[in-house]
Amino acid sequence: MAHTTQRGIGRLIREGERSFSFEFFPPKDDAGEAQLWQAIRDLEPYHPTFVSVTYGAGGTTRDTTVEITGRIARETSMVPMAHLTCVGHTRAELEAILDAYEGAGVANVLALRGDPREGPRAAWVPTEGGLTYARELVELAAGRFSVGVAAHPGGHPAAESLQRDVEVLREKQAAGAEFAITDMVFRAEDYFSLVERATAVGVDIPILPGIMPILNLGQVKRMAELSGHPVPAEVVARLEQYDGDPAAVRAEGIAMAAELCDALLDGGAPGLHFYTLNRSKATREIFAALRITV
Repeated sequence: MAHTTQRGIGRLIREGERSFSFEFFPPKDDAGEAQLWQAIRDLEPYHPTFVSVTYGAGGTTRDTTVEITGRIARETSMVPMAHLTCVGHTRAELEAILDAYEGAGVANVLALRGDPREGPRAAWVPTEGGLTYARELVELAAGRFSVGVAAHPGGHPAAESLQRDVEVLREKQAAGAEFAITDMVFRAEDYFSLVERATAVGVDIPILPGIMPILNLGQVKRMAELSGHPVPAEVVARLEQYDGDPAAVRAEGIAMAAELCDALLDGGAPGLHFYTLNRSKATREIFAALRITV
């Protein structure tokens, strides 16, 4: 079924109705791999526009990412997108990885600068012989691949201002990016403010909001570390009222995510990109709340 991978995601989002997509990460062991493929099987019947596979910092999961993305291309009906970052790679290595993706039947790439190994707030140090900006990675991949990039409702942690942040997005668009995916969105107004800022500077590629339901309170802190931004206080407050009752916290997290998805779609978002954490249940529950059925 690898022929489906020849469809560029940028065009699918522009020409389709609403886009629904799922993100997975490379598993660390056999049990994790079984869980990943179960999630993929559970979510395939929803006919996502595409699915993406993340890429570990410094290339730690490079071979696994290539393998999983290629296997999705070969063994499922889904369109896969592989992530690629500048961290820890020379230009020649990045070109070789792109060759490996192409050889595996993958036609779509998410081009990211990537976070330093120490986390998103750490100082960025380019790899010797490598690339400094995601824009350069877009240029390297554009033409051979349909290229997506990251967008940031709260601004990239390293951006000097929200204005400069959307100017960088415009530069990535000029380099060949066809669509963007945001990091985690917790409030619809944050996403729409990003789109408004981006549109004002000439960005016209589709921007998909990234959704990850908060299923437990410990996740709140981890999410803040991942995104480089605190989770909004009103989101935390809605969950904290159920502290001590994990099932109630989880149910509220699902309800909040469904409300957010409704507001995003009603406001004109071109689709939704779900960070699944290699589990399908929460995403399927959100879909049920949104009345999206198999």
